[in-house]
Amino acid sequence: MSLFNQGEKAYLMLSDGTILEGISFGVKGTAIGEVVFTTGMTAYQETLTDPSYYGQIVTQTFPLIGNYGVNDEDYESAKSYVSGYIVREWCNTPSNFRMNENQTIDTFLKKHNIIGIHSIDTRMLTRKIREYGVMNGVITTENVYEKKDELLKLINNFEIVDAVKTVTTTEPIEYKSKLSKHKVALIDLGYKRNIRQELLNRGCDVIVLPALATAEDIKAINPDGIMLSNGPGNPAENVQTIENIKEICKLGIPIFGICMGHQLMALAHGATTEKLKYGHRGANQPVIDIDTDNTFVTSQNHGYAVVNNSVDKKYGYVQYKNANDGSCEGIRYTYNDINAFTVQFHPEAHGGPLDTAFLFDKFISMMEVTK
Repeated sequence: MSLFNQGEKAYLMLSDGTILEGISFGVKGTAIGEVVFTTGMTAYQETLTDPSYYGQIVTQTFPLIGNYGVNDEDYESAKSYVSGYIVREWCNTPSNFRMNENQTIDTFLKKHNIIGIHSIDTRMLTRKIREYGVMNGVITTENVYEKKDELLKLINNFEIVDAVKTVTTTEPIEYKSKLSKHKVALIDLGYKRNIRQELLNRGCDVIVLPALATAEDIKAINPDGIMLSNGPGNPAENVQTIENIKEICKLGIPIFGICMGHQLMALAHGATTEKLKYGHRGANQPVIDIDTDNTFVTSQNHGYAVVNNSVDKKYGYVQYKNANDGSCEGIRYTYNDINAFTVQFHPEAHGGPLDTAFLFDKFISMMEVTK
């Protein structure tokens, strides 16, 4: 059974003045954010706890969300960072052997103080974002018509700032693997837990460091490898982290960057980034490896991309491209003695696909060669 067209009214208003009427779920109130969509059919819990969604109102294009409930294992972080949540229909009678008893998507939203709206035409909303691009919006359980001018002003003034600074750890945290074969410094730009888990599964002790960790901080722990994690917001605003990465690269330690880590590594080498019209979010993004001509299905969540022709060939080359729009999906660095590669997609995707999980093994091999 689903809750569809039942309950208290809620409204979604976009920055162009469009108003959609739906039904409230989660907590009540008003939430402003950047309205984006994700095409994943599953992994809604991972989506809701991915720090890369900080400041965003997330729309699920799949029409039924919540049918397998919520559990304790699929959290990608300790809390939810989304500003709001939009679905067509949610299920209040989930069924799955892994779910926590009486834990629905609605109770999850209430627990994490997230405002949601359902029973709106998410297909129309997705088409609008695809045509006009990502735009700011508001979900509210108040009468939006009475406050339209006031809310429009707030919406149009909204901007996601200090995103990485907000989600990163404030102090180092160490996680021990059962084998302790390698030590990895994971620079937390808003990392997903499964990145850490993939490293632990491969015998790596992981030390999670704040986003502003310096080359000296890393030298002090003497790691075998460095992981630059995913994270939210505009990569170019992380000026100090970019400067730190320039010095970190001089250490000669193998580096693997994912998503935000990929973008900051590129910016540290003189490349530029651009905001995509509506981003890549979902578990079905095709990526081509230029070196092998193989195509992989990948999970992605990003609104910015490295500009292909801004990658300086004296530092490296674009190894991966998006098969749909040709945007940069990964860089192989080849200058001097550096041993580094970065990707825009998520090889650690907990909800799948697992096509590119081998990149973690590649990273392990790099550490074994230099150890």
